[in-house]
Amino acid sequence: MPVIDKYLTDMLEKKGSDLHLAIGQPAKYRIHGGIVNADDKIISPEFMEEMLKGICLPESRWNTFLKEHDMDLAYEIPNVARFRCNLLYNYHGMGGVLRQIPSKILTMKDLGLPDTLLELCNTKSGLVLVTGPTGSGKSTTLAAMVDYINENMNKHIITLENPIEFVHRNKLCTIVHREIGIHSHSFPSALRSAMRSDPDIVLIGEMRDLDTIRLGLTCAAMGMLVFSTLHTNSAPKTVDRIIDAFPANEQMQIRTLLAESLRGVVSQLLCRKKTGGRVACLEILLWADALPNTIREGQISNIRTIIEANKGRGMCSMDSNLMQLLDNDIITAEEAYMKATDKKDFQARLEAEGGTTFDTQT
Repeated sequence: MPVIDKYLTDMLEKKGSDLHLAIGQPAKYRIHGGIVNADDKIISPEFMEEMLKGICLPESRWNTFLKEHDMDLAYEIPNVARFRCNLLYNYHGMGGVLRQIPSKILTMKDLGLPDTLLELCNTKSGLVLVTGPTGSGKSTTLAAMVDYINENMNKHIITLENPIEFVHRNKLCTIVHREIGIHSHSFPSALRSAMRSDPDIVLIGEMRDLDTIRLGLTCAAMGMLVFSTLHTNSAPKTVDRIIDAFPANEQMQIRTLLAESLRGVVSQLLCRKKTGGRVACLEILLWADALPNTIREGQISNIRTIIEANKGRGMCSMDSNLMQLLDNDIITAEEAYMKATDKKDFQARLEAEGGTTFDTQT
């Protein structure tokens, strides 16, 4: 058994999500959003190498890590859990972060996701983005949406990830998992191959670069349903991020392509619950009559108005969902205030609980 398994199984027993490893300090767990020491043992360079080498198999992969000084991979403890691993070098030497991938794919109902997202699952073609900061549960939400499709539709799905996280068992769908770096050299090359493989749905683990974004939009325009993620925290910023990724002389064309293909944006944050654990807070933008012109004309700020005008369809802003969680006594006023975009709406509630506010203009 690899040495690192002891830490990973202990972390799971303590309901942790991430294992942080760095030379010169103890191993640390992230539990419900906070960082705690796993034990008092200081990690030496030799112990670090022993732990990381145990998961970096075959040996050729270990040699690649020694050469490149960075590596993403998936690691599995059979019958326990899978982990997404980022191995790296830092000032003190080798290090790494391992994040749990639940062995059971949670359903949309398990996660408490709104039925509004079913509209995106039933979309025939176009681009659907799930966004949020690192560790906000984007992959888990996407996995639940793919699982719903797998349970209810006959589709050919290709997933392109680095590394593969959730492994779906074929139900009604035929699902092909491809890992970048093993089954294909890059996201763009894997996408070009996918375009020739007759998929109904393509899942891109992350739109990291201009070529991947361009090809993802092309797939959506060709009639495929494309799911992907971005590290943005709202629908307007997501649209801006995609457009700004391109040179100025291409942005008009990209706005037109995005206007025609965008079907929805789900932006997600995880908030600490009063009772312990975390709860997802969502901003949801769906396609509406006014959305294509808004994107095409570059009036991105009007997306907020579209969301507010379509609350009856299930659209919602991040702040309104935060307020709902606060009203339902699920999160504290401090948590809502810290995560809010327009903090003045939460200022009175925070002051009533005796919390400290900040200048909302900064």
